[in-house]
Amino acid sequence: MTAGLSHRLAEPADLDALKGVMDASIAELQRGFLDPAQIASSRAIMGLDRQLVADGTYFVVEAEGRIAGCGGWSRRATLYGGDHTPGRDAALLDPGTQAARVRAMYTHPDFARRGVGRLILELCEAAAGAEGFTRLELMATLSGRALYTQCGYTDIEAIEDARGGAAVPLVRMGKAIG
Repeated sequence: MTAGLSHRLAEPADLDALKGVMDASIAELQRGFLDPAQIASSRAIMGLDRQLVADGTYFVVEAEGRIAGCGGWSRRATLYGGDHTPGRDAALLDPGTQAARVRAMYTHPDFARRGVGRLILELCEAAAGAEGFTRLELMATLSGRALYTQCGYTDIEAIEDARGGAAVPLVRMGKAIG
């Protein structure tokens, strides 16, 4: 456990609180990286994915009696996006040939740069590795990219997702694990 942080698997009762963390994270932590139109567009392509909670692969990190952040991993094909995002694919991945996904990582702005994201990545890497995956991929926002790079993820491709209106720059990244 990172100093002052605890973690557990998310439960359906957490969903409303998780949405609040996600909204705050998108609104505050994207500033300086995206303009207001891109932040608004981000809400259409990011957000809560209930499948991760149902699969038991989504973590809640708590500190000071509050949810400090959330994030998880997936054995399913969808790389990023919330319940409402078009183009989702629930097909199961083959751990022998495909990369597990790190998904829906959000830190509440009050807890930014306190180890929340790093803890979630460690949890995801350990859990995916325990299921036989040897590689992880994720879709990084510009604000999250530095953390992922520090944790050993490397760029695969840069894209722009305009499904929410304004084009949002994103970077697909990957990492070999245990």
